[in-house]
Amino acid sequence: MLPLIEKPLILDIGCGSGISTLELANLCNGEIIGIDIDQPALNRFNNNITRAKLTDRVRVLNCSMFDMDFTDESFDIIWSEGSIYAIGFERGLREWRRLLKRVGYMVIHDEKGNVSEKLEQISSYGYELLGYFTLNEETWWTEYFAPLEQLIGEFHTKRSSDPEIIKELNRAQEEVDFYKRYPERNSSVCFVIKKY
Repeated sequence: MLPLIEKPLILDIGCGSGISTLELANLCNGEIIGIDIDQPALNRFNNNITRAKLTDRVRVLNCSMFDMDFTDESFDIIWSEGSIYAIGFERGLREWRRLLKRVGYMVIHDEKGNVSEKLEQISSYGYELLGYFTLNEETWWTEYFAPLEQLIGEFHTKRSSDPEIIKELNRAQEEVDFYKRYPERNSSVCFVIKKY
C-alpha cells in the first residue's frame, strides 16, 4: 500500500530484536533506525545487522518511544509493529506525526480492538487511511505459531544442553501455549496511513 520511495528514511519504533527491521531493509534501499529499550534484544539485533552486512543502512538506538528527540519531519516512514499499545494508539498518532516528513507514511500493526474508533482517530489527527487489513487467529497460527512450535521442537533435539537457548525456547513455548489457550486474543489489524 505504500508508494515506492527511493531510499526512504524509516523509523522502526519498538524494533525489539529487529526481525521486521531487517525485512524492511531487504525490501528497500533506504536507511532504517530501530529503537527499543530492551538492550539484550538490541544486542542480538546489532549482531544480526553485522551478519547481514547492513551496518551502512541499519542502526539501533536504546531509546524509549516516550522520549524520542528526533528532528521534526525527519522520516519518510514510521513503522510500529505491535508497539503502539505501550503509548496508546491516539497518543502515538498525535505525537509521532511531527516526526514524519510533510508527505510521510505510517504503518501500525496493533491489536484488533476498537477498529472503528481507531479509524476515526486516524482521520481526526490529519492522516489519510490508505488501507488496513486484519490478521485473524488462523493467519497467526499458520504463519507464526505453528512454524515457531516446529522450530522449538527442532532446537530442543539439537541443542538441549545450552542453558541460554533452553531459556529462549521455553519463553517461545510460553508464547505458543498462551496462543493455544486464548487464540481470540491474537487477532490484529495493520493500518497504513499517510500524513497530509
